[in-house]
Amino acid sequence: MNTTTIKFDAFETLKNDDCQQRIIEAKETLGEQVVILGHHYQNETVYRHADLTGDSLKLSKYVSSLDAKYIVFLGVHFMAEVSNILSRPEQITVLPDLSAGCSMADMANLTKVERTFRELSKVIDFDKSITPITYINSAADLKAFCGDHGGVVCTSTNAPTILDWAFKQKEKVLFFPDQNLGRWTGHKMNIPLEEMPIWDPDLPLGGLDMETIKKAKVLLWKGHCAVHQMFRTEHIDLFRKAHPDGNVISHPESPFEVCLNSDFVGSTEFILNTIKDSKENTKWLVGTELNLVNRLANEMKPEGKLVQFMSHVVCECSTMARIDPQHLAWTLENILNNNPVNIIKVPKSESLSAKLALDRMLEIS
Repeated sequence: MNTTTIKFDAFETLKNDDCQQRIIEAKETLGEQVVILGHHYQNETVYRHADLTGDSLKLSKYVSSLDAKYIVFLGVHFMAEVSNILSRPEQITVLPDLSAGCSMADMANLTKVERTFRELSKVIDFDKSITPITYINSAADLKAFCGDHGGVVCTSTNAPTILDWAFKQKEKVLFFPDQNLGRWTGHKMNIPLEEMPIWDPDLPLGGLDMETIKKAKVLLWKGHCAVHQMFRTEHIDLFRKAHPDGNVISHPESPFEVCLNSDFVGSTEFILNTIKDSKENTKWLVGTELNLVNRLANEMKPEGKLVQFMSHVVCECSTMARIDPQHLAWTLENILNNNPVNIIKVPKSESLSAKLALDRMLEIS
């Protein structure tokens, strides 16, 4: 078998239609050797080739039961890291484009989190008082930090369950990197907003005084999703004026005021299931990523359902969109050549600690 790496240059100028056929042919040849996982936010041009689809939690649960040697992840870097951590040693996880990252995940890094640990330890005993929770939208080394400090990973699906568990362990939580998910989850648990201050990692003591830190129940990292942050209550007001009988459903990464003014708030799986299970001819304003909303809108047309993207600005997750048919075809043909590219491999020591935090999540949820 040829083991020469095929350079991406040969695919860069290929038309989408040509790539689609090459993807289909490569998949047929590889058969059960490869499985393609697709996150809901992926563009339809690659999403159509996914063998299994879902949100972060659903895809995380799939990984441990897969038989394929190669796991091709249509998502972003942190998702491929989770796949590598939870898969068996002989399995290989591949990310078609290494530049597919997450702007939210980039808002927290290990240097800042460790500095936060040191600063908080000057005020309170961190390991005795605080459970660190990292949203799954974070790098593997942050999951490892949580594993090493009695913490855990959460998703938008299980955040309430995870937060409830955390408070049974210790009195406080450090929640990173998404302040919006943390705030909304805490609010649903009746935690007052003043007990959920924002921790700014670029300021001394997070920009807080010692008394505020001591009184806090949840310290919210100053981070957010660029797409969900666009949504506004004005978008909801305009929709309700046009469709008084309509429904508003939002992802908890949206700003607090948007969630507060929505009829339903939940994960991507929750959004999909709620709209699919609703009555015919209902109207929906959806506050989450554009590709998912457009796909759902097309699926619901035969039932007379109106599914509308919340923002007036047409914006998809730019880092999710980096995986295109050209990269997927290139990836699969290199696997065919027995020379896989863009392998995601988390260092062993980091992987063990991160797996501890992920296993806690899966056991709790």
